[in-house]
Amino acid sequence: MKPLMAKQHGAWAMLFIPFLLGMIIGEARWEHGLLLAAWLFIYLASYPFLMALKGKNKNYSLYMKWLTIYIVPAIIFVIYPVIAEPRLIYFGLSFIPCFIVNMYYAKTKNERSLINDIVAICNFCIGGLASYYFGTGTLDSTAWVLFLYNFLFFAGTTFYVKTMIREKSNIRYKYISWVYHIIIVVVFLAMGYYMIALAYIPSLIRAMVLYGRKLAVMKIGIIEIVNAILFFIVLLFAASTSTLM
Repeated sequence: MKPLMAKQHGAWAMLFIPFLLGMIIGEARWEHGLLLAAWLFIYLASYPFLMALKGKNKNYSLYMKWLTIYIVPAIIFVIYPVIAEPRLIYFGLSFIPCFIVNMYYAKTKNERSLINDIVAICNFCIGGLASYYFGTGTLDSTAWVLFLYNFLFFAGTTFYVKTMIREKSNIRYKYISWVYHIIIVVVFLAMGYYMIALAYIPSLIRAMVLYGRKLAVMKIGIIEIVNAILFFIVLLFAASTSTLM
């Protein structure tokens, strides 16, 4: 039986990178494994839920079946972390407003909207905040800086991917993507955050060099995963050398 999941290869990086950065740069504990498993299954469950929300269709029963398959382990895995740190409930509640927006765009069959993408990125980054808080018991400046870095990085990914697929013929998206990536690098360099600027330079290069090239969707997704891993490595190095902010 083939698992039912969204065919968005780059989304896996959004799921794991903020969470792992929060865990490692914060303070990792063994219960993070359970929290990560719950986070994974919640993400998997969101797809069949949003698909079922679109309305009655021949696949409705299939979506509900996979929603059940995913949500049950999500609940099981999250029980112990919530018992260990009850304030995780607040992070769960903070997902709701963004997810309501996602539900709206799913219901109106406009999931590829830029606003929908940006809102989804916010939820992925909140997952990073939850991971950091779970280890440290606080949301200090480092936690919020990580939130900002993750958001800026994955927002850039959204602009770039649109220039390669759905908006590849829209010249405005090309310039939005290029200017966005250039501004991020220039601003961090001007602030003297050279290591952080370095984390965004591969994104700038691929946004400009790969634009206009005919690449398969899977290849674009794989490139984004590799780019996200580079971002992840540079941020970890910046944290280890006290150059994160």
